[in-house]
Amino acid sequence: MQHPGPPQFMAVGETVQLAPRDPDPEATYRWHVKSAPVTSRVGFGEDAVVDFAPDAAGTYAIELEGPEGVSTLTVRVFPGEYAPAEGTGGAAGRSGYSGVSGVSGYSGVSGISGISGVSGVSGISDAGASGSGAGAIRRQAGSGGRPRIRLSARVEDDEVVVEADPQPNPHSGTPREDLGVEFLVDDRWPVDRDRVAVEEWTLRLPTDAFEEKTRIHAVALDGTYSVADAVEVRRRGTTVDFRREEGDSGNEGGGPVTDGGRQRRTHGDDAGGDDSTTRRPDGGVVGTERASESETEAAGTVETGRLYEPPEWAKDVTLYEIYVRGYAADDDEAENTFEALEKRLDYLADLGVDCLWLTPVLQNDHAPHGYNITDFYDIAEDLGTREDYERFVEAAHDRGMKVLFDLVLNHSARAHPFFEDAYGNPDSEYYDWYEWRDDGEPGTYFDWEYIANFDFHSLEVRRHLLDAVDRWAEIADGFRCDMAWAVPFTFWQELRDRVKAVDPDFLLLDETIPYIADFHEGMFDVHFDTTLYFTLRQVGRGHQPADAILDAVEQRTAVGFPDHAAFMLYQENHDETRYVVDCGDEAAFASAGALFTLPGLPMIYGGQEIGQRGRRDPLAWDHARDDIREHYERLIDARKAISALDYRARFERVAYEADSEKVTAFRRTWGDQSRVVVLNFGPAPTTVSVGPAVDPVNEINGRSVGTDGGIEVESVVVLPVTE
Repeated sequence: MQHPGPPQFMAVGETVQLAPRDPDPEATYRWHVKSAPVTSRVGFGEDAVVDFAPDAAGTYAIELEGPEGVSTLTVRVFPGEYAPAEGTGGAAGRSGYSGVSGVSGYSGVSGISGISGVSGVSGISDAGASGSGAGAIRRQAGSGGRPRIRLSARVEDDEVVVEADPQPNPHSGTPREDLGVEFLVDDRWPVDRDRVAVEEWTLRLPTDAFEEKTRIHAVALDGTYSVADAVEVRRRGTTVDFRREEGDSGNEGGGPVTDGGRQRRTHGDDAGGDDSTTRRPDGGVVGTERASESETEAAGTVETGRLYEPPEWAKDVTLYEIYVRGYAADDDEAENTFEALEKRLDYLADLGVDCLWLTPVLQNDHAPHGYNITDFYDIAEDLGTREDYERFVEAAHDRGMKVLFDLVLNHSARAHPFFEDAYGNPDSEYYDWYEWRDDGEPGTYFDWEYIANFDFHSLEVRRHLLDAVDRWAEIADGFRCDMAWAVPFTFWQELRDRVKAVDPDFLLLDETIPYIADFHEGMFDVHFDTTLYFTLRQVGRGHQPADAILDAVEQRTAVGFPDHAAFMLYQENHDETRYVVDCGDEAAFASAGALFTLPGLPMIYGGQEIGQRGRRDPLAWDHARDDIREHYERLIDARKAISALDYRARFERVAYEADSEKVTAFRRTWGDQSRVVVLNFGPAPTTVSVGPAVDPVNEINGRSVGTDGGIEVESVVVLPVTE
């Protein structure tokens, strides 16, 4: 499929990289501006991958001519003042390129899941406003930050109804009823656009106005534009099932997999026969394994589903990072590293871990961290073989654990044979694969001397990396995406559509520092909570009061992340000094409590739970600290047992009194369950009084913490609210 994907929402002054999807490097592709605002003078050269920088607000129709004919992409461009502000965690850095040579990186725009427009239904048109488009823009009075939006869809008789729920930024003074909403309908599938009707925050589409499916996208407007949300509408049985979010209606969803494995294992050399799946050029899949007679009869029934929810299995997992060359280095009997790691799986299962993230396992330049890749298609020889890796993954599945593959796409090692051939050789067939500085050295970041940035303007690079994605997605349950901020976001959009078309439950986790709200728009399911990580360090060192932790959680909304975004909570990883070394025992116990009680998915870096002090050293199993391990076991058990601590539970501040700034308190609520959590980062137990009436028994350890003056907090307490 050559179509460049969903349309884009952006503002004047921002740039987006456009490329044909699933490219054929031998084919010829040409870009043309079919229509644009009357004042625009934007045009394209003859490159297959282009950087589009609109010069006027309005709606652009951009054509891509290629071997499959002509594809049209709609780009909705807001005035420059609508660009999300720098430093908001949203679109910062969109107006330029992040690569050293001005090529790769987050050079795109915010409306990452946009879709082709419905001219005259939404968006700005030169002829005037309609729906909630240009009219909505005229009534914007300014912004206190990015608004948020959530779409829901249902079928009423013979009509699909899509409703937007826009919310103002917590720092905005704009009443909710004054927020604007713009809808766009995806142009990758045929739709009778004359029959699409928009009224304020609602879009209506007759069920016979589309063929197989379509997608509806929307942004909220309040002096700037939100991260877009999207829903899909389709005829049941045409593609893989939606995964139903708890509480949603109208969707057909598959049930959970109890063995930790994947429900669909569909692409790869040995995926064939009656149970195989074929990739469709439109991003969907034909699933013969589930095409039962009843499903075939229901194929004409229309269903709806949300697109940007994390997989259900991932919402409440405990993640665990394994530094592959150190975690089981003490095993002298195993034939390979994967076998040694497999021997540790029972320990991890007993600990309560649900999902494993392994640092890179591909061929590399022998740096022990593994991030300098020399072969994107083969397992590192010092770790084992592909078959050994597959056996490890299956063994994890047998114990109910998922496995994430550490995906490195921004760069290769300079020891990669393609780079070695290209270096100093402009005639090399691989020269255009890399970014180059004016002095002939490769583009890179932070003066890293052993890697070289790929140039994503190269179709060969895109083809090479997409094929590698296919190769490893057929084994793993998800990708942890290294340096996600350094790869053009339209490539991540394509990657997401590619893997989700085969397995909707495939997890995508981005390492973006600092986090970027737009990366939840058609790219990633879960994000590194870099703000909380930094805050936990500052609190642990005594540089900030503990209440800063609450600010860090609330910042997610303030910078524009939608409410359905998920976050990975961590206090250390293979790049950082161990928290216990940096901040001490008392703060480490409290910080662990924060990871398992704040909203998000807690991550443990291998050895964190036994008091390991070396960042990348072999784990000192013989010196494991039982007190720390037992603390983590209790926290994991509590989070699994108490609904008020899970992904869906509401988070809010509570009134409390304490004599120390090293104490903070908050409340988590789900349904009729409500808990008050108190954390103490100080060196000694502290007496705290909290506003809500609570049961004084700490659910972490079953002990009463009640005193005459309130409750005594050593590191973390979780108390049922009784009022």
